[in-house]
Amino acid sequence: MASHVATILRTLGDDVRLCTVAGSDPAGDLIRADLRARGLLGMGVINGPESSFSVALVAPDGRRRGHAYLAAVNAVQYPTEVFRRQAAGVDLAVLTNARFVRPLLEHAERLGVPIAVDVHLIADVDDAYNRPWLEVADIVFCSHERLPCGPTEWMARVFGSYPGCAIAGVGMGERGCAVGLRDGRLVHVSAVAPRGVVNTAGAGDSLFASFLHCWLATGNPVDALRSATIYAGWKIGDTFPSAAWLTEDELKRLKAIHTVEARVGRWDTAQAP
Repeated sequence: MASHVATILRTLGDDVRLCTVAGSDPAGDLIRADLRARGLLGMGVINGPESSFSVALVAPDGRRRGHAYLAAVNAVQYPTEVFRRQAAGVDLAVLTNARFVRPLLEHAERLGVPIAVDVHLIADVDDAYNRPWLEVADIVFCSHERLPCGPTEWMARVFGSYPGCAIAGVGMGERGCAVGLRDGRLVHVSAVAPRGVVNTAGAGDSLFASFLHCWLATGNPVDALRSATIYAGWKIGDTFPSAAWLTEDELKRLKAIHTVEARVGRWDTAQAP
């Protein structure tokens, strides 16, 4: 979710402007208090009639299943002018695929900066709901869980269907993560869990956000994927991952301790790593 991604980026040291909806209800009061404590409560957090909720069910081995209630937030029309003011001068636009974001896509595209989207549990490259986001995204991440094919074939389909996409990432759980680049390069990093696996809720958000932070800082997708895999692997070792964050220095220290090798091949040939 947006606040989770925003908190990861802010804790890593990025200047983040969060655009989201908090309900005019007791849950909304708690959400705003939490965002204020994280330094994320700004003019981009608007009031809605009710707050969104989600429940994560976690198995003893750390696997999780999430259930979200978004109906109230989906009905909100986010003010275009607020988004435009918040987005002025940014280096990267990170867009969730929440329904209220849909009317903002054309405005995000006009910013002239990279757009990053996580489409989560997608199963079809022509998915009618996610297509508007995929059509404007420069960076697309998703989970492997519902893909109709392997990661390299999925990347080929994404790049073939969406010419504006430059980077396609697939989180693969215990098999690590793969990132394809439009020029044909494929990077695969194996999973690492410095604290073991306790709760995998939020692992995808952590992978996505920390990759964006490192890629934006260095322009190096290989090093960014190493860093992101370590961050996500560290995160799932916490009982409550949504309350566990790493600073840039803490992530660097973990990288110095846990060496993660990246294997490089190609998604456009049979040379997968």
